[in-house]
Amino acid sequence: MMNNIFYFFVKASIKVKRIFLQPIWKLRAVILFKAYNVQYSSFKSNGVPIIRVSNGGTISIGSLFKMNNGYHGNLIGRQQPCIFNISKGKLTIGNNVGISSSAIVCHNLIRIGDNVKLGGNVVIYDTDFHSLNFEERNSIPEMKNNIKTSPVIIGNSVFVGANSTILKGVNIGENSIIGAGSVVTKDIPANEIWGGNPIVYIRNL
Repeated sequence: MMNNIFYFFVKASIKVKRIFLQPIWKLRAVILFKAYNVQYSSFKSNGVPIIRVSNGGTISIGSLFKMNNGYHGNLIGRQQPCIFNISKGKLTIGNNVGISSSAIVCHNLIRIGDNVKLGGNVVIYDTDFHSLNFEERNSIPEMKNNIKTSPVIIGNSVFVGANSTILKGVNIGENSIIGAGSVVTKDIPANEIWGGNPIVYIRNL
């Protein structure tokens, strides 16, 4: 009985804390969006993301965007703020998209459709970050002229499971599901479930 009462008050205090902090989180997120010229409509933020936009990069976000950042959001483990690191590239996020503790690094183009869900700690990279040539990679200073990038396109109503990695050049068809912990290195057709490392076909939806 005492345990039930204790847990009730703990849960109540957490809810009250979030109610009071929500406007502060949103204000801080709005300031970041304005500072980096992020185009957005409406959004909800639990916690505060990390945003870096440089070299002419752009971010455009549709309506009803939801993001969970760190310990203030979706308590599913491995908590971190959402990260938007855009250099030269263009990140476009559709309407009614939800993400938790995810990292998006864009040096080319990343397009996320409507009604997409990115599970906890999903990362999306459209770049190799370093040259595939060891001499260029090991030079001092490091040569970065030949780093490969390629667009990532995620269709409408896609669900990407927690801790998955989506790499450059990938096109995920609408309604498809990516299983938790997957490494996506190739195109995924619409209306299918894929999972694993390396990713493999599981079944149709």
